Amino acid sequence: MPTYRAFEVTGKREFRLVERQVRDPQPGEVRLRVEACGVCHSDVLAVEGMRADHSAPRVPGHEIAGEIDAVGEGVTTWQVGERVGVGYLNGHCGECEPCRRGSFVNCRKQQQTGTTVDGGYAEVAYARASGLARLPDATQPSDVAPLLCAGLTMYTALTEVQVQARPGALVAVQGIGGLGHLGIQYAAALGYQVAAIGRGQDKADLAAQLGAHHYIDSTVTDPSPALQDLGGAIAILATAASGSAMSPLVSGLEPKGRLLVVGTGPYPIEVPTAQLIFGTRSLAGTLTGSSIENEDNLRFAQRHGIRSINEVLPLSDAPKAYERMISGQARFRMVLDTRI
Repeated sequence: MPTYRAFEVTGKREFRLVERQVRDPQPGEVRLRVEACGVCHSDVLAVEGMRADHSAPRVPGHEIAGEIDAVGEGVTTWQVGERVGVGYLNGHCGECEPCRRGSFVNCRKQQQTGTTVDGGYAEVAYARASGLARLPDATQPSDVAPLLCAGLTMYTALTEVQVQARPGALVAVQGIGGLGHLGIQYAAALGYQVAAIGRGQDKADLAAQLGAHHYIDSTVTDPSPALQDLGGAIAILATAASGSAMSPLVSGLEPKGRLLVVGTGPYPIEVPTAQLIFGTRSLAGTLTGSSIENEDNLRFAQRHGIRSINEVLPLSDAPKAYERMISGQARFRMVLDTRI
């Protein structure tokens, strides 16, 4: 039986390159030949022991672009040779109460790629058929991989805001990094006025190139009054991994505005209750989306020319790619390409 290369972790920030045997996909599952896999901050759950069973070996990675190599029993909607992507949520069950309501993201049996099941730091991966998103034609695997989680997170957050936002409303993006550089592009493509909040004037030109209409240098200007001078933000995408950096942003929201938290960090967000009550403002966390939403996201990104800025390394450099991501040195997303 043939084998494939994969990197395993056991929650100790240590990577081990192993040879695994290729198996047949289980019922309802497909087998993928991985072509590219993004390296996402959420990979810390597997790599650094933040999942429930971190003693068992796990293959990290949940931004997988590849080609279907085999289909399991009962899979009728996908064929061998189709190009597909897999994000963080690895397929809904279709049977539990959230699934019956159409809330697939909240499926009680939802698998988490690279965390509760093996992911894409490998030449081969397995996924539920319900977790697949069809890749648009003419897209390169290493280009599209980060859009399957980082891009989807930005897209779903902003389309939820769109329900209540007026045309041309102000949206702010805090942080111009792996998430923020995508958030600026999505917000501009959706027709918002975009204010980018960064540290240092050297990021102003990049923010403008990505589509930002305003740039706020938080090292010299308090972002909240600056946002109020622009009329207040209907939403602020907080991508920085620091609750203390997010807390002061709430007063930059317009009435009924929302602080959407997409960056994770160890420190809490602290907000005076009066800012929420009398400003009718709110805080919300937002997490990725379903495979159906991911297909919408990929088509939208292709139509509007949204591109992730990536550093691409071969699979053999997975430990190096992870270190560059977790240290904040990546510009802006790290991607593993199994073909190089």
